[in-house]
Amino acid sequence: MRIACWSGPRNLSTAMMYSFAARPDFDVMDEPFYAAFLKQSVRADPMAAEVMAAHETNWHRAAQACTQEGPAPHTYQKHMCHHVLPETPLEWAEGCKHVFLIRHPARVLASYQVKREQVTLADIGVEQQLDLYEEYGGVVIDSADIRDAPEAMLRALCDALDLAFDAHMLSWPAGGIEADGIWSQHWYNAVHQSTGFAGPEGPLPDLSGDLAELCEEALPAYAILRTQRLRVK
Repeated sequence: MRIACWSGPRNLSTAMMYSFAARPDFDVMDEPFYAAFLKQSVRADPMAAEVMAAHETNWHRAAQACTQEGPAPHTYQKHMCHHVLPETPLEWAEGCKHVFLIRHPARVLASYQVKREQVTLADIGVEQQLDLYEEYGGVVIDSADIRDAPEAMLRALCDALDLAFDAHMLSWPAGGIEADGIWSQHWYNAVHQSTGFAGPEGPLPDLSGDLAELCEEALPAYAILRTQRLRVK
């Protein structure tokens, strides 16, 4: 089984990757198209030069890697929706089971601005995420629901994927994993200090100015995806 998990930044995506990496029957891939995206978009991301030097910058070779089997029976691929550009090859995705990890845009933007001074709607990927969901379908899961009830939601996700639940998914050792991209040095500090999913979040952050406007632009796509989200029976 190949699982393609489509997320935006600051969506609990790394914790979800660590959750699947903790299973002995899964290999994981960390944002296999990131370096190719940076090369094509010429976006000034933190550590952009280091990312392109250390990782595959050719779209087609990155796509081929997404189709290859690893030592483990299954593969979990963490993808950022904003890495998908019009020229991104998606034929590799046809054989995947698709998961869409969503988070309220207000929380995404409040977290993302700490790491990036300038944020655009395209940067958080929610509209691209909706496009991908409409193309492929799949399972939508809200990060807030995972944080509220990790075991129940992971069991429900595994059921939806026709996959046996494994309790190893609930925790992992502190520190990084071998599959981490080099960008983990900038982005993953909180997850590296964790040993499991964080608890429920508090009230939505108050946004103002440009961030508040971006949130309003992002809410319609998020709301559509949220209506399709997985619920515990």
